Amino acid sequence: MAESNMRWGFPRLRRAATSFPGNLHLVLVLRPTSLLSSTPSPSSSTDLGFRFSQDDFLLKMPVVMLRSVGDLLRYIDENHLASDFTAKVEYCQSDWVLLRSSIETFAVTVKEIAQLLQGFGSELSETELPDEANAIEFLLHSHSHRYRQMKDDIRGVLKEGRLLLSNLETVKAAKREAEEEREIQADMETVQRLLAQLRDMEEAFDGFFEKHHLKLQQYLQLLHYESSFQQMDDVLERISAQEKEIACVGTTVVQTEQLLKDLDSLDKRAQEEMNRAQVVILHGHQLAANHHYALALIVQRCNELRHHCDVISTAIRTKRASLTRTRDLLRRLEEALRWCDEGAYLLASQMVDKFQTKEGAQEALQYLSSHQERAPSVVKNTQDTLSLEFEAVLTPQLQSQITMVKEKLSSVQCMIRNREQCLKKLADVQVRPIQLVAPRPEPDQTVLRCKSPLFSPKHGVDFNVLNSKFSFDLLPGKRVSRRNNSPRKIEVMHDYQGNRSCLYGPNPETDSEAEDNPEQVTRHIMKELIATERIYVDELLSVLLGYRAEMEDPSMSYLLPSALRCQKDVLFGNMPEIYQFHSRVFLHDLQACLETPERVGACFLQRKDKFQVYERYCQNKPCSELLWRQCSDSPFFQECQKKLDHKLGLDSYLLKPIQRLTKYQLLLKELWKHCVEERYRCELQEALDSMLELLKSVNDSMHQIAITGYPGDISQLGRIILQGSFSVWISHKRAAVRMKELARFKPMQRHLFLYDHALLFCKRRDEDSHDSFYSFKSCLRMSAVAITETVKGDVKKFEICYSGREVVYLVQAPTVEVKVTWLNEIQKILANPQKIQQDEDSSLALPDNLLSDSSSASSHAHKYRGEESTHSSPAHSDPVVHSPRRSWPAPAHSVAICEGLEDWGATDLSALSDSDEEDQPSPLVAGRYRVMVESSMASSDDIIFNCGDVIQLLYEDSSGVWMVKNISRGEEGRVQPEDLHRILGESC
Repeated sequence: MAESNMRWGFPRLRRAATSFPGNLHLVLVLRPTSLLSSTPSPSSSTDLGFRFSQDDFLLKMPVVMLRSVGDLLRYIDENHLASDFTAKVEYCQSDWVLLRSSIETFAVTVKEIAQLLQGFGSELSETELPDEANAIEFLLHSHSHRYRQMKDDIRGVLKEGRLLLSNLETVKAAKREAEEEREIQADMETVQRLLAQLRDMEEAFDGFFEKHHLKLQQYLQLLHYESSFQQMDDVLERISAQEKEIACVGTTVVQTEQLLKDLDSLDKRAQEEMNRAQVVILHGHQLAANHHYALALIVQRCNELRHHCDVISTAIRTKRASLTRTRDLLRRLEEALRWCDEGAYLLASQMVDKFQTKEGAQEALQYLSSHQERAPSVVKNTQDTLSLEFEAVLTPQLQSQITMVKEKLSSVQCMIRNREQCLKKLADVQVRPIQLVAPRPEPDQTVLRCKSPLFSPKHGVDFNVLNSKFSFDLLPGKRVSRRNNSPRKIEVMHDYQGNRSCLYGPNPETDSEAEDNPEQVTRHIMKELIATERIYVDELLSVLLGYRAEMEDPSMSYLLPSALRCQKDVLFGNMPEIYQFHSRVFLHDLQACLETPERVGACFLQRKDKFQVYERYCQNKPCSELLWRQCSDSPFFQECQKKLDHKLGLDSYLLKPIQRLTKYQLLLKELWKHCVEERYRCELQEALDSMLELLKSVNDSMHQIAITGYPGDISQLGRIILQGSFSVWISHKRAAVRMKELARFKPMQRHLFLYDHALLFCKRRDEDSHDSFYSFKSCLRMSAVAITETVKGDVKKFEICYSGREVVYLVQAPTVEVKVTWLNEIQKILANPQKIQQDEDSSLALPDNLLSDSSSASSHAHKYRGEESTHSSPAHSDPVVHSPRRSWPAPAHSVAICEGLEDWGATDLSALSDSDEEDQPSPLVAGRYRVMVESSMASSDDIIFNCGDVIQLLYEDSSGVWMVKNISRGEEGRVQPEDLHRILGESC
């Protein structure tokens, strides 16, 4: 194609290869009319060739310059030229260019659509699917939106193509020559081909996007299903874990029934969850039926849920059967024990006086025969039969219980047989005919009984066997025989020396044997420990079921006071945790030591950390007691006590854990006394020490929680080491404060708490008859503390100097042992530089006013003026000592510790409160003192006292006035006691 450059006056060729359908072989250039009229210059062809060669490429074909149209006819037939060139073909250049441009534009548009579809398809294929449902939903929305846009574009192009095809058909109808019709037909075929390609691309794109959309939807369904499966699997796992926590067997009937109740409750909840699991499985089957692409995974998940449900159902069913069988076994054993108890009480309640008559002996025999007829099946079967019958649920603990019951059964049966033999002999003697024999006076029954007691070695009863096999825990309380209304009571003796059944009476021979046999003694102590442990566990369970569980019972809610609602954790503390520990762990450990009592020390040491649950229980006890006092008269507790048939109220049972804790060390001490092997003695001693340390820790924590008014976090002070009550005098450095402090002859009563990083001074206060607490007074950093071990005048006193003797505390201990213990612990802290450095680095947040005692008139710290710590307090001549109940100098005070814990709610300090004493000076004592305040008006005899004078108190007359001599001035006169209190300083 050529274009005219009007500026230069010659044509310029431009590249048209991209729009020309064929190859170029010859270029014909026809000059315009304006150019034909001008005379060409010799360089015109050269210019043309130069201009032509500066285009994008050099034409490598001949270029012919034509002067006229006639020259053009020599190259092209006139039938192929338009009318513009004086030829015969009717041709409109603009129409042809417009039509040709439309076809080419449509072709380019179709090509762009194809590229867009290909790019969108590649993007969809390469998109990584996220793991979140929200992201998948966003992808579905965005892809669908773009798909609709692409569909709109395709429809627009199709519409454009159909319009172009319609235009071509119109042009074709207007053409008359065949050549022109063939050209138009070719263009129409091109447009139709492009339309067919576009429709094929649309169909392929629709199919691809439909599959992609379905995949996203199925992936979203899979995510939801996986989430439901995971939630369901977690719930089933928790149920399975809870099922495993329920023991397969119990040790008592009550515990086994509680386990069955727990299992039934768990089964009910498991059924609800497994119904939900069936819904999830059904949903998975629906997804699989809809030809989901993750068919194998969905089927696997369904199978896993189904298998999990089957496992839980089977486990619960098996455990229920095991617990049911265990309950049956324990009921039989209980029946056997009850039968033994009834037999023992029957033997004990039969009066020997009645045996001397025929009717009495026959009646006693009848009672024994009736009791034998009521014997349970366990009595008639052998131990092996019972073990074989319950072999599936038999454990070592159950086997030991069966053995113990069999031993008791054999002991009771042996006693019954002996009694029957005696009664038969008595009955036979009385029915013998007495003929031809002179009657003799009947001997005195008392003498008869003394000569031949009913249970004596003469009747063939081995007392050693009876005492070892028939343990006194067969008699679990004080009961009255069913056959006798006698008010006689059977006492159960827990002490070994007094461990003699009242069925037999005292036997010195057996007692001496028991004393010479330590193994038998330890076995009795171990039986006592296990028996009381069982009782303790049963009592805890009865409280938890009879009171704590009833607080959640809707049928009892109308009796529950409002103050108790949602307060069961306050009232009972962590008693459920204590019960779990003893019933599931510690009782089994003790039973395992039945045959080897000396190993019980290792048992206590192994579970030493578990006993810390008692510390939390004791710390909660004040809150529990306060709540109990508020609601003790509630009908709810009366109804619960009536259901449980308890003679004591709930408050007595809430003290059981504290009482039980104090009994362990007593039993351990008895075992240690009678243990022979040295290694076991060491274990028992360690166990005893650990229990005493636990008691001390519990007691200290009980005191610590009673501290009030401390402005900081008391936990930052570290571990509490010691605590106790002392008499304290305080001396400050500044004279103005020192005067008032030294005027106090009577000491202040302070309760001291020694921590790793500080020493606390508190004052005991009693608000009412129930509650006591410690009012915080001052706090000393251990990093600034020094001590003076000896003070002249009293071996129980020592000094605590603070901040370079800025403040000196003169402390008087109740005993020398307490003083030594405190000094040793303080020295340990001061001798450990690591703790001191830790104290400094931790920068305990102690306010400035912590160093001031509330009894002082100033908030600043002062001390004695230039005096040494060896000087005694003004009150050293008549010290006031208040002995606390709870101080911990050494483990030797174990009994005091235990007694203090059992009565922990009572006061453990001196009952004297110094709230009034601190404001009233103590009586004056004759002696020498130094004057601290200059005064000329202090004496009625005009004696002048200057600061520093030494005066001597001679005597006190009947009116209370003191005769005083000023040694420094040689004057003598009478002075009122209140004036002396004001001016006197330290003693000389």
